[in-house]
Amino acid sequence: MPDTTEAVTTDIRSAVRAVWEAAWDRGEVDRLDELMTADFVRESAASGARWDLAAHKREILQIRAAFPDLSTTVEQLIIDGDDFAIFWSSTGTFAHDLGEVPATGTRVQTRGSNQGRLHDGRIAFERVTWDQSELLADLGVPSLRAALEPEPEASVVDDLSGAQREALKGFNRQFVTGVTVVTTTDAEGRPRGLAANSYASVSLDPPLVLVCVQKTSSTYPALFHSRHLGINILSTEQGDTLATFASREPDKFAHVDWRKGPQGSPLLDGSSASIEAEIKERFQARTHTVFIARVIHAEVTDRTPIVYKAGQFFDGSSLTEL
Repeated sequence: MPDTTEAVTTDIRSAVRAVWEAAWDRGEVDRLDELMTADFVRESAASGARWDLAAHKREILQIRAAFPDLSTTVEQLIIDGDDFAIFWSSTGTFAHDLGEVPATGTRVQTRGSNQGRLHDGRIAFERVTWDQSELLADLGVPSLRAALEPEPEASVVDDLSGAQREALKGFNRQFVTGVTVVTTTDAEGRPRGLAANSYASVSLDPPLVLVCVQKTSSTYPALFHSRHLGINILSTEQGDTLATFASREPDKFAHVDWRKGPQGSPLLDGSSASIEAEIKERFQARTHTVFIARVIHAEVTDRTPIVYKAGQFFDGSSLTEL
């Protein structure tokens, strides 16, 4: 290795640009061995998580598999003794799934910076302002960090005892909700939908709503890819509809009357109320995704809604004022 500061600086500058292009743009991750020390450590500035060189290589290959046309540019490289800072930008198309996140076909431009230390002209440690969570945020799919990375001393949900889990179930059963069917269309234009009671209004100005959907649902991939969704509050006249959408029947729309909303989302005939909304955010929360959507169309009737509590369904017309 060069034994002067100027030589080391020149070497690391050329090595960074050459190796980054090879690893990130062509997937030649073993070229990183030329740039990093054997005990290299990479740390996320956001979460504090750390990983070694082997894990870093796996991350690059995973991202490149999802973004096969990925192109990265080192915009600025600053070296001061054994300290360095790299500022970079990348562009690519989200063409294939990234882990459990379905591909959207979206083209994204993201940028970040790495600060770290050198040892004998190689990178020994770097702290990065960008990781896969930041990439997903750039794609409009941010992670709920509180759900993904609980406090180290106590995990509020994971550490619940059996008795506390039952108490939590009881707590949830005591919450009274309506019943909705969330709908969308898949890539071929076919209607898809599922029953859900995890709907909530976020605000009236702007008109935002949210719905939470489990990732194992057969409707989930189509919903994740879609730009719009429909939410239908079921009425007491739609008992059969509720049974259909709560089932595993492959074609839930075969015996259901429905029509298209202004943007094509299925709206169910006979519902107490229906809306169509444009999906704005897709927050990742472990087993579920929280969809935040802006309402663009709303319909309301005088039909009585179904009410759900403690595993039972009730006629909403029998509600009495306290």
